[in-house]
Amino acid sequence: MSAVSQLQIGSARRVDLPLPGNGYLASLQVGDPADRPVLLLPGYTGSKEDFGPVLDPLADAGFFAIALDLPGQLESPGPADPADYRPERLADVVVAVASSLGRSILLLGHSFGGLVARAAVLAEPALFDSLVLLCSGPAAIGGRRRAEMDALDPVLESAGLAAVYAAMQKGWQADPAWTPPPPDVAAFLEHRFLSGSPAMLRGMGDAIRAERDRVAELADAPLPILVAHGVDDDAWPPQIQREMAERLGAQYVVIPDAAHSPAVENPAGTLAALLAFWSCADSRG
Repeated sequence: MSAVSQLQIGSARRVDLPLPGNGYLASLQVGDPADRPVLLLPGYTGSKEDFGPVLDPLADAGFFAIALDLPGQLESPGPADPADYRPERLADVVVAVASSLGRSILLLGHSFGGLVARAAVLAEPALFDSLVLLCSGPAAIGGRRRAEMDALDPVLESAGLAAVYAAMQKGWQADPAWTPPPPDVAAFLEHRFLSGSPAMLRGMGDAIRAERDRVAELADAPLPILVAHGVDDDAWPPQIQREMAERLGAQYVVIPDAAHSPAVENPAGTLAALLAFWSCADSRG
């Protein structure tokens, strides 16, 4: 894999986006604000930096790229009630940001962020020109990742975020295929996890294991959709994502040399898939 790291954010600048009331969302932004906006939503336990390696290339391609920390992630404050981290609640925040930009948005959601993006499109489809579901699925996650979350629930309740992260590291290190990240990336990943809200970790974790299938609803939305994932994605199985694309009548792309984080693992391949989709969507539009 031609992986880089979440720390490679290029010329992106940190900007706090105000929300109704006194809240805000932390973002990374790059490009001319007059250009077409691309709004990027990270996954569970992720952050805006997960899109870092594609931000400058998106700006170079003529887009205004905005990557968010969702509420409770890294540098965005979040509510205290875990129920407020359901996709429908977080979609309200995404809709507020999209509305503030004043024109139609190219929306991308990665993993859990895809569930949030879907909910935002279903709530206010007129705000969005297209939707990309990157390494996301039709409904609740299952398999190994769900089992890991189930096992860590009591650790979070009894011992907190640091104990959960230590348990996660122990699990990673037990995998013979695990390769430790460089020290600076390892430090960032630990800081990011420990900076998150415990309510966010509980709420998003509950939501990603309870999401109902909304594919039929989304199929009626009047906008083009891309379903894409890394060839070795280990969250929602690739077959599940391919079937979702078929049900949606969506474009479907498998990104080579990537697993569950294509924007980091193969940024060039991810960018190529996005630009091809948006170009095709515009030509149909």
